[in-house]
Amino acid sequence: MRPRKLAKVPFVEMAEGRLQGVVSSGSDIARVYVSSITAGTHGFSCSTNNNRPCGGLGAASPCKHLRSLLDEAEVQYGRDRVARYLQLDVGEDAPLIGGLTGGKESAPAAVVFSRFLRHLAYLELPGTTEPLAEMHWFPATKAVL
Repeated sequence: MRPRKLAKVPFVEMAEGRLQGVVSSGSDIARVYVSSITAGTHGFSCSTNNNRPCGGLGAASPCKHLRSLLDEAEVQYGRDRVARYLQLDVGEDAPLIGGLTGGKESAPAAVVFSRFLRHLAYLELPGTTEPLAEMHWFPATKAVL
């Protein structure tokens, strides 16, 4: 197991029926891409955070950002969990990207990018053991009904 490459893929999540995340540009330090793969259909999407399409994304072939997203998801969640979530049918040693059977589709980049920015905001908070005000609605103990 290797550590995640946070500079390359700072945000990965399995949510809303997709593997999705933020991937840094290889050519411009100020640019990031929001990439996603839909579970089951394997439709994929990749665009900049301001909705410009990825130039490396083909109609039937994933770009390098999607490959990086899958690689880092495998490190973060484990190969079996990612394959199950996306409903990929791949051999034990085959790369997960080879199991994708879908094509290019549109996906909501703004929502994913907003969640990423929200996660970044937590890094700016001073270290504390006190509860965060916005998380106060989580029950501390079981409610008695």
